[in-house]
Amino acid sequence: MPPDSFAQRAQLTELMDEPSSYEEFRACLRDLERVNRTVLGYRPTLRWLRQFAVPRPVPLHIVDVGSGGGDMLRRIEHWAQQRGFDVYLTGIDLNPHATRAAREFTKPSSRITFVTADALNWHPACPADIVLSSLFTHHLADAEIVRFLAWMEETARHGWFVNDLSRGRLSYHGFRLLARLMRWHRFVQHDGPVSIQRSFRREDWQRYIAAAGLDPQTVRVQPAWPGRLCVARVKA
Repeated sequence: MPPDSFAQRAQLTELMDEPSSYEEFRACLRDLERVNRTVLGYRPTLRWLRQFAVPRPVPLHIVDVGSGGGDMLRRIEHWAQQRGFDVYLTGIDLNPHATRAAREFTKPSSRITFVTADALNWHPACPADIVLSSLFTHHLADAEIVRFLAWMEETARHGWFVNDLSRGRLSYHGFRLLARLMRWHRFVQHDGPVSIQRSFRREDWQRYIAAAGLDPQTVRVQPAWPGRLCVARVKA
């Protein structure tokens, strides 16, 4: 691998973004949930959400874009129930396989709603208070990321949070080794390192924020261990 291979986002494709059978895609999503548990992937989002866990007259509507198998929303639902905090949760994913799997993985007693849609063309009946995404933005081209930031700013009444990966050698080689040792799904073993190559450094996010017309003083770009780089905006 050349010395400057992490200087820019890699233009690579992931197996998850290619056509596959439902059974293969479902198995991959199940292992991605195991990945998120193993690498503490939920923690940055839950930590950020704490500031909104205050008494409210109506449930807080939280929308997760690129919700995949729904594991982030299931974790948020459990977190909120433990704190007596009422939430209304919506997961949006463009892939119908993801919506189907998320519904299968989620208990019938859950109040989470999963929708197959392009988020930028989705208009909820109930306004979104918070918009989240996790491991979603690295799938997008730069121009799409700028559009997504502008959409979140327009859509989320109280704030938004992007939980994604930090591009670097340590994360890349560490995940490759971990995925092999854990014998995760072949998509995960291939796509995990590719995702890291497609992910971000602070200067990338600063450029996207400026291009989206956002005030950089109101948007935080913050690392989270291990291997995450998150972008947060709280509206006054």
